[in-house]
Amino acid sequence: MSYEYTGKDGEFKLKDANRWSYLYFPDGAPSGMMGSLTPEFGGDLKTSQNTFILEPVSSDNLHNNRSTRNFWLKLENGPLVSCMGASSRQHALEATTGEDEATLYGGMLFQKVERKLGRSGLRCEVTTFVPVNTEDQIELTKVTVTNTSDEPVTFTATAAAPIYGRSADNIRDHRNVTSMLNRVRTTKYGVINFPTLTFDERGHRMNEVEYGFFCAEQEGIEPVAFCPVLEDFIGEGGSLDTPSFPITGQPAYVAGQSVDGFEAMGAAMFEQKTLEPGGRVEYVMALVIGMLDSSENTAVKYLSANVFDAQLYENKLYWKQKVNIRFRTGDKNFDNWMYWVGIQPILRRIYGCSFLPHHDYGKGGRGWRDLWQDCLALIIMDPADVRGMLIDNFGGVRTDGTNATIIGTGRGEFIADRNGITRVWMDHAMWPFMTMDLYIRQSGDIGILSESAPYFIDRQVMRGELLLEGEPSSTSKGTVLEHLLLQNLAAFFDIGENGSMRLRGADWNDALDMAKDKGESVASTAAYCGNYRKLAQILREFASSNGDSVKLAKELTGLLGTDGGRETLMRYCDDVKNGFSGETSDYSLNALAEDLEHKANVLSVQISDKEWFTDTEGFSRFNSYYDNNGRPLERNGAKDGSPAMMITGQVFTVMSGVASDEQVKEIIRSADKYLYEEKLGGYRLNTDFKEIKTDMGRMFGFAYGQKENGAVFSHMTVMYGNALYTRGFKDEGWKVIGSLYRHAADFESSKIYPGIPEYFDPKGRGVYHYLTGAASWLILTVLNEVFGVKGQFGDMKFEPGLLPEQFDENGQAGVSFEFNGKPVDITYVMDGGCNTVAKIEVDGELISEGENVLPKDKIGKAIRVTLK
Repeated sequence: MSYEYTGKDGEFKLKDANRWSYLYFPDGAPSGMMGSLTPEFGGDLKTSQNTFILEPVSSDNLHNNRSTRNFWLKLENGPLVSCMGASSRQHALEATTGEDEATLYGGMLFQKVERKLGRSGLRCEVTTFVPVNTEDQIELTKVTVTNTSDEPVTFTATAAAPIYGRSADNIRDHRNVTSMLNRVRTTKYGVINFPTLTFDERGHRMNEVEYGFFCAEQEGIEPVAFCPVLEDFIGEGGSLDTPSFPITGQPAYVAGQSVDGFEAMGAAMFEQKTLEPGGRVEYVMALVIGMLDSSENTAVKYLSANVFDAQLYENKLYWKQKVNIRFRTGDKNFDNWMYWVGIQPILRRIYGCSFLPHHDYGKGGRGWRDLWQDCLALIIMDPADVRGMLIDNFGGVRTDGTNATIIGTGRGEFIADRNGITRVWMDHAMWPFMTMDLYIRQSGDIGILSESAPYFIDRQVMRGELLLEGEPSSTSKGTVLEHLLLQNLAAFFDIGENGSMRLRGADWNDALDMAKDKGESVASTAAYCGNYRKLAQILREFASSNGDSVKLAKELTGLLGTDGGRETLMRYCDDVKNGFSGETSDYSLNALAEDLEHKANVLSVQISDKEWFTDTEGFSRFNSYYDNNGRPLERNGAKDGSPAMMITGQVFTVMSGVASDEQVKEIIRSADKYLYEEKLGGYRLNTDFKEIKTDMGRMFGFAYGQKENGAVFSHMTVMYGNALYTRGFKDEGWKVIGSLYRHAADFESSKIYPGIPEYFDPKGRGVYHYLTGAASWLILTVLNEVFGVKGQFGDMKFEPGLLPEQFDENGQAGVSFEFNGKPVDITYVMDGGCNTVAKIEVDGELISEGENVLPKDKIGKAIRVTLK
């Protein structure tokens, strides 16, 4: 059993999805409404950590939490049934006779389930989504009931959803007490809960948010009775999957009544309905989070089947426009799968790194690394607003080269740390330049380097080794170029005793978080080498168009022209602990480029000479880390003496050019030998070290194969594929990317909807779906490396890494997206080969033969590239 695509826009269907565990679908919009949907419409709904209308869920709540959206039908001559399939009776039958038949349909971004309700003669269609073309924070559900039998069917319908109405913190912090704050009232169309206070023993506050549940039949016909109290709805001895109210209709409230101090319930009963054969009736439900006295006014605009249908149509158009990159290959399933990957960076802007069932940590917002990597996809998919966003992002950089770690709610807003901890991730300075490099090469907008951005000023100074007394009052600004130089130069001097950069709080692998004293990251040191060389190229290009001289903060002089050491860095940090003085000096861009290249060479030689090793079985690779005792992590092998390997050190040495071509070949041999696991999706993050290394990080406490300890971790796996492509190893690169795709798309193995998860667990299940930086890197890799469409300072360059089997039956492959704001459609045509450009045609006109660069002034809508 697997899902089946029903078109080219990623829409798919899956029969009996409710028989698979841990499935959930994202249900959100830019309005800030964020939800999740199980096949039975479980999951939660919220606008923030403190404003959940449905009870918060983690992954294991999905199969044991009965507090779900529901729609009940009490058959006149039969049992109580759920249109969502979420009743105890239906669950029992599902395990035996399988009386219901259900098919789930998923699309951008809606979920629809068609269900045959056993032998009742009724078929239900339930569709849920969050509208996008509005600031209203509302979720809509339409239930259509059709009589497919030859006899009339009579039933009484009840819409239902428990109203949690408070912070996720209250799940275990005064859950019962906070119910006593509830002030619940019934209205013409539903139930509203407006708690009196936001409960927090550090300081209670008056509540300003109300939570509403509303429902109407057809075009605005109101319910006839309500049940606003949870315990009354289920009845004594009842439960949410066998409730009393939909059967008895008691106790019944009418519009205008209120009740205080109990768990709130959204429940609305309609007039008894008889459907003749072929007849149908529609109901619309709405869940709303809003300010006082606003939720019903918001909801009534939508309580119509016609309005619902119009809003769903608008939603489909909206997401089709937002996910505007389309690949065309010989594998249509891959093309549709990549369409889902395309929405994932957008979902991370909506959800942050929290608020889906597996992402049950944090309180919203994205991290520093997430911010920059999500911009990789935006440069390709939504370039219009990227320039300003990139400039604003530099406002999180401190003058000592570190940065705030959490992104605030507004653009350009930053928070030092989610948990108020003073810490530094040593890789954080890498990512801004990687993103800026893509932006400048694609757009040709090298002038962005001259734009001004503030520095982040707080009490944390000296690269996290000192907290100032009181709140700082100084402010500093500098150019984007100054920010980039400062970040990368400061990292160069933060060197450990083994010659690589200190690990500090962690690097890309957050779980290497117990080696802050003597730990070192060889992997990230190599990545910085790549940054230095590419930044030097950018500086020379900048000099050629803007002159060689540039003004930068005077204090940067201390980081230039020297190999120095930590003493150099600490002197600099002391000079800038209260911000820059405001004095500037003239610097030569070419001299800066030479200094960066020198620094890259120093570190490259250090890594090549010291970190390359051959194990006892004759396989060679780079050591990736040093632990908190200053010992190499991989060279000494696992605790039992078996060879040890981490993919991270290989990725960045290959990607940065530190590894020679011969070393790349050896790395591939080692990775295939020790890390490749086809049945799990490809390359593991590491081998089993067979010990709990408290001198390295929490990852060694995880079971092997889970998360950062040896899972097939999509982000680093995709980066490994990217690195191989950049070095010309296209077959090996596609093995990496293709293995991930095939496993993720094999539903019976991965057990997830289309898209790429954070990792695959030891059983092969995809977990932590949707919210992963792997998505941006995968889009980038398929476009820039597999299809080989790249920017060259505003020009378009073609270096395809396509394989023959990736072309369709006509020998063609293509991609459409926006290049610097221009919609382009590129078609590759095989004519004896698949990687060398023979000619380029634009809008039917021959532009060049034998050249692989299309000048920016020649870029048109339809680009045809013939390959030989």
